[in-house]
Amino acid sequence: MTHVLLPAIWLIILIVGLPQLSETVYTPSLPDIAHALQTSASMVEYTLTLYLFGFAIGTLFWGKLSDKFGRKPCVIAGLIIFIVGCIGCYFSTNITLLMLSRFIQAFGGSIGSVLGQAICRDAFNGPALGRVYSSIGSALALFPALGPVIGGIIAEHFGWPSIFLFLMIFALILIILVSIKLPETHHKNNRKKIAIWTLALHLIRNKKVIGFGLIVAGCNGILFSYFAEGSFYLIKILGLSPSEYGFSFTLIAAATMMGGILSKKLHAHHSSEVIMSYGLAIITITALIFSLIAFANHSIVPLPNGLMIAVTIMSQMSIAFGICMSTSNALALALVDYKHAVGAASSLFGFFYYGVISLFTLGMGVLHNGTLLPMPLYFLCIAVFMTIVQRIML
Repeated sequence: MTHVLLPAIWLIILIVGLPQLSETVYTPSLPDIAHALQTSASMVEYTLTLYLFGFAIGTLFWGKLSDKFGRKPCVIAGLIIFIVGCIGCYFSTNITLLMLSRFIQAFGGSIGSVLGQAICRDAFNGPALGRVYSSIGSALALFPALGPVIGGIIAEHFGWPSIFLFLMIFALILIILVSIKLPETHHKNNRKKIAIWTLALHLIRNKKVIGFGLIVAGCNGILFSYFAEGSFYLIKILGLSPSEYGFSFTLIAAATMMGGILSKKLHAHHSSEVIMSYGLAIITITALIFSLIAFANHSIVPLPNGLMIAVTIMSQMSIAFGICMSTSNALALALVDYKHAVGAASSLFGFFYYGVISLFTLGMGVLHNGTLLPMPLYFLCIAVFMTIVQRIML
């Protein structure tokens, strides 16, 4: 077997981080976009749903292609398509064009998820893979956190379309770095023709793969539902400014990084399965407390806006802490038996869980009713669902 030159972790983080940045950077502007494009809050939230659906389609495409042509050329091709989507978003004058452009952007950006994972699985094995995922998971907390901070500042000073100009510049820089610094981790003599439908049927019949996929989807479903609903929740209802909302994500990022650090330390004495279960317990308990407070505020006695803002952000910090523990370990465990077809398997696995994530965010858009109650209750339902999946399937 050809020796694999280990890729730089910082470069993998940038590759995987770009689509995460793209997912969150425009969230402080969602109310402004709804106003500018003369559409409803739910329709603007659906742009995130469509982004995630485009992401799911992209993961299905890039993994198979990268098994045939290698990881590096596919990363570069995906980034070029991502830039095309950014140009469309920048010039969008109606919600339909924005949705189409976000789909194109997501299709290209999906290389970050599927090929970032494939590169890791090409280059690392066993406990080392779990440690790498934990390291990347904690570092990646910066991207969804920096997104709203950067997006809020850009939107206030230059207008929301300039956010997509920023993403385009970021992708151009990343193309240069990938061209110079990224080694090819999937060499020609390791490339085998994979029967994709046979592999898909094998994955579908594997109860553990489906279980881990549902947990990854549930965790990200909560995360992206917060990105979609949180701006209306904290800006429109509770009165934060877009910049204040954006800066709140620095706290959430810190909590996510702490979850990654703890997960990495726990690997010395605990299995990935046990660490994942700790994360799910944290998510469920926090979602229950958040729901009880929101229900009391809605039905018993109204609480001060400042208190509800603090409860919301602290709850999301705790949930993000648990999500990092759960997802990094679920991803590391999911495809351990598929090293022979890691690109195609990552592709199919990514298609599955991103498809489910898009359904979860669609549900949040449907439940949006302008009050503080749907979001925490929805998070609790997803958390209970994941706990049941863990007990039955894992």
